[in-house]
Amino acid sequence: MEKSITKRDSLIRFCQTYRHALPMIIYGIIYLLWFGHLEKTVTSHYKIIHVALDDYIPFCEIFVVPYLLWFAYVAVVVLYCFFKDKDDYFRTCTFLFTGMTIFLLVSTLWPNGHHLRPYTMPRDNIFTQLVAMLYKADTPTNLWPSIHVYNSIGCHIAVMKSRHLAQKKGIRTASLIMCVSIIMSTTLIKQHSMFDVLTAFIMAAAMYGIVYRSDVLLHFYHGLHGRHKRKPEIL
Repeated sequence: MEKSITKRDSLIRFCQTYRHALPMIIYGIIYLLWFGHLEKTVTSHYKIIHVALDDYIPFCEIFVVPYLLWFAYVAVVVLYCFFKDKDDYFRTCTFLFTGMTIFLLVSTLWPNGHHLRPYTMPRDNIFTQLVAMLYKADTPTNLWPSIHVYNSIGCHIAVMKSRHLAQKKGIRTASLIMCVSIIMSTTLIKQHSMFDVLTAFIMAAAMYGIVYRSDVLLHFYHGLHGRHKRKPEIL
C-alpha cells in the first residue's frame, strides 16, 4: 500500500513539475496536422515568390547539412530552456509559436511557392543526394516567411538571453555559427527566396520587441498564474 502511495505521489510531483510541457505538445500536434494539410492541398495554384537577387545566388549542396541540423538545433534549445528556466522556456515558445502560427495563416490565406529548384543536380555526391531526398519529401510551397530562418533567429536569441549561458562563450559562438549557416542554407540549396528570408527577419525583429523588450506576455502569464494560486478570501 505504501509503495502504491509513493508511486502515485511521485507521478503527481512529476506532472506538477513538468506540466508546462503540455502547451508545447498540444501546439506541436496542431502545427504538424495543419502543415501536413497545407502540403497536401497547396500543390498547383499558388503565388510564385521571386526577387531579382534569387538569380544571383548559387546552388551549394553542402549547405544541406546545416539545413537539416535545424531540427536538432531548435529541439536542443527548446529542451534546454524547458529543463533549465521556465521563464526562458515561456519566452522561447511564445516567440517560436507566434511566428509559426503567422506562417500557417499566411500559407492558408495566401498559398505561395517558388520555381527556384534546379531541374537536374549539377553534381552527383552525398550532398546532392540529400538535397534530392529533401526535395522529394518537402514540396516547394508554403514558404513565406521562412520558419527555418525565423526559428533559427529565435533560438539564437534564447541562447543569448539565457542567464545560465551568459558565461558560456563557446556555446554562444556555436549557436551564432549554427544560426547563420542555417539562414544561408535556405537560399543556397534553393529552398527559399530571399524574400522569405528578409520577411522572416522583419517578423523576428517585431516579435523580439514584444517578447523580450516589453515582456508583456510573460507578465500576463505570471499574473494569470498568480491568480490561479491565490486562495479564496474568507468572508
